[in-house]
Amino acid sequence: MSHPEAKQKILIVDDEPINIQVLNGILKSDFEITFASNGIKACELAETTRPDLILLDVMMPEMDGWEVCKRLKNNPETHDIPIIFVTAMTQPQNEVKSLELGAVDFVTKPFHHAVVKARVHTHMELKRQRDYLQNISSMDGLTGIANRRRFDEQLEKEWRRAARSQTKLSLLLMDIDQFKLYNDYYGHPEGDDCLKKVARSLADSLERPGDLVARYGGEEFVFILPDTGRDGVIFLAESLRKNIENLGIAHKKSTVSEVVTISLGGVTGVPNIKSSYQTYIKIADECLYEAKENGRNRSVVRSI
Repeated sequence: MSHPEAKQKILIVDDEPINIQVLNGILKSDFEITFASNGIKACELAETTRPDLILLDVMMPEMDGWEVCKRLKNNPETHDIPIIFVTAMTQPQNEVKSLELGAVDFVTKPFHHAVVKARVHTHMELKRQRDYLQNISSMDGLTGIANRRRFDEQLEKEWRRAARSQTKLSLLLMDIDQFKLYNDYYGHPEGDDCLKKVARSLADSLERPGDLVARYGGEEFVFILPDTGRDGVIFLAESLRKNIENLGIAHKKSTVSEVVTISLGGVTGVPNIKSSYQTYIKIADECLYEAKENGRNRSVVRSI
C-alpha cells in the first residue's frame, strides 16, 4: 500500500492573531501549518521544525521581520528555508530590501487569497524540485545511500551543533575486510552486488532520523551518530559487525572468515569548538587501522 506524500510545512510569523487565522484558513488544506507570534519564537521554531517555507510579517514588536530574516539567513541550519515577507508596507523600497535580505517573494496586506495561494504553491514547487536535486546530488549512485559529499556536509553541521550545545557526537568508520581479494576472485559485478548488500544492511540498522550512514569511498562506509556516547557506539558497532557477517556472503579468499566481514573504528566525545571535525575522521581512521592490525572482523572505539 502506498503512503500519501507528507504535507509540506509552513511557518507563519505574525504578531496579529487575525492575520495568522486568515493565512491558516487559506493554506491549511494543502499544507501543515505552525505559527509564531514573535521573532524569537520564529527563529526557534525554524531551527527545530525545519519548515519548507516561512511567511514572515515585517512590523513586529521587539524583533522586526528584517532582523528575523537576517538571523535565519545567518544560521546554517535555517539558511536555505525560503521566506516570503507578508506586510502592509507597499513601498517599492521595502520590497527591494526584502529581496536583498534573501527573501524569495513579497506579499502585501490586505491579503488577496488567490494571490497568496498561487505564490505559496509556486515557491513550494520550487522547494520540492530543489530538495529533489539536492537529494540526487547527495546520493551514492551504486548503493543508493548518502555519498561522501553529503557525509562531509552533515558531519560539519553536527560537529558545530554538538560543540555549541556541548553534547556527545560519535563517528564510526568501517571497511569491508579484504575487499580487493573479493573483487579479484569474484569479479567487479559481484563486488558491486556485495557493496549494495552491505550498504542496505547498514542503512536498515538506522533507527533515529538524525543518524546518517554514507559510502565514504570504495569499500568504506561511515556512520554519524549525534547524541550518542561510548556505550551506544560500541553496541552499534558490534551489531553492525554481526549483521554483515550474518548476511553470509561467501568470501573464499578471505583469511578472516568464510564470509564477508567488516572492521570498524569509532570515536566518541564532546566536540571542542576550537578543534575541527577532521579530528574525528583522523581518530576513527586510526581506530579502524588498529582493528585491522588486530585481526579484522572487530571494532575499536576511542573516547576523546
